[in-house]
Amino acid sequence: MNISHQKIDDINASITVELAPEDYNPQVDKAIKDQAKKAKLPGFRPGMVPTSHIKRTYGKSILFDEVNRLVSDQISNYISEQKLEVLGQPLPKDEEESTQYNWDFNDAFSFQYEIGLAPAFDVPFSAETEFVAYDIEADKATLEERVKNLRRSYGKMINPEVSEEGDVLYATLKQNKEDGIEKTTSVRTDLVENAAIKKSFIGLKKDDAVKFDIKKAFKVADIARLLGVTEDEATALDVTEFELTVKNINRLEEAELNEEFFNKLFPAGEVTTEEQFLAKVKEEVENLFKQNSDQKLRNDIYTFGMDKVEATFPEPFLKRWLKATNPEISDEELEEGFADFLKNLKWTLIENRIVTANNLEVKYDEVVNLAKERIYSQIKMYNINEEPTDEQLNQFAMQLLQDREQANRLFEEAKALKVFDHLKGIIKLKSKKIDYDKFEKLDK
Repeated sequence: MNISHQKIDDINASITVELAPEDYNPQVDKAIKDQAKKAKLPGFRPGMVPTSHIKRTYGKSILFDEVNRLVSDQISNYISEQKLEVLGQPLPKDEEESTQYNWDFNDAFSFQYEIGLAPAFDVPFSAETEFVAYDIEADKATLEERVKNLRRSYGKMINPEVSEEGDVLYATLKQNKEDGIEKTTSVRTDLVENAAIKKSFIGLKKDDAVKFDIKKAFKVADIARLLGVTEDEATALDVTEFELTVKNINRLEEAELNEEFFNKLFPAGEVTTEEQFLAKVKEEVENLFKQNSDQKLRNDIYTFGMDKVEATFPEPFLKRWLKATNPEISDEELEEGFADFLKNLKWTLIENRIVTANNLEVKYDEVVNLAKERIYSQIKMYNINEEPTDEQLNQFAMQLLQDREQANRLFEEAKALKVFDHLKGIIKLKSKKIDYDKFEKLDK
């Protein structure tokens, strides 16, 4: 057996595998014997089918499979031994050449494969690379908005006699024309865009009626929802004057800042005063801001790395490989998504170079813990009071990791976090305090 590779250029190469009969026949003979032991054929007792019969009947098929398996294994081992950083998978150079062989257990095979090589580049991060780590301050307006949202989430619906701004009017909308549209629906006053019309919806009582121009009052999508029509039909309305007749007024009354409300948000007895509640909200908001700050730093690191690394890829090879592994994809779809594919590939290579150069390792326990964190966040999102046990989280994590796609996604996320933590330890970080509203505008 002989296997070798030849570079075509810096990013393209070919691998040649040469097999003599003595290289593959031992595996083929073993496969034929194994098949004979398992075969159930008419006229033969189970396990007593002669190998000569199996070879005569299925020999070429077994030979084909075993040669392909042997070639695949040898190429994989060779790539590993030669430390070739390949992209995608080797592609047969001339598949039609296989028809030239007799497949009679005496052929000397020679197979050629194309491979794409990862481009050479230097990782651009060092102790001289400076980034800003933003310390986002929980300003008064943000805290007040968070408190308001929490109070509304646990508030109760009431039906006042007179409407105010922000109420929801359960009302009949009737188009001002014969046989026009008539629909009973819920009208959110906070969605009204025209100030004069919004003012006319305030101070209304049950059975009060007011006329208004629906296109001035609402966006097309809201009109479609209110009238139960398509957006195209909403746009094409010929008569836009409607009469709104109030049937009921709904108002969400914010929850009071008392112990009953606190116990809905936190374990019983943990928060008993308004001061403790506000401190908890501030802590929660600042933890979220920390996540936002980390995400901003990650994005900045990504952008810097992508801008600094100049890499040329074997694009024709990669397109052939993508078509070979995704035969259902059209040429148009391939071209549309190819630029994003190259971006993802480039960053993956940067991450992998950092992992390899620094002997970083993603351990199974780290992937499990990440799965548990994601599951915990989901549980708390839907039920803030529910505290799953570690045993439950472990069980959920094991179930999640049985899905190969989810397991791969979590592994890649764990790897990205490990690379991020490593880079934070070597780059220069400059801390900068910033208000949340200014932080939100940084990339806009």
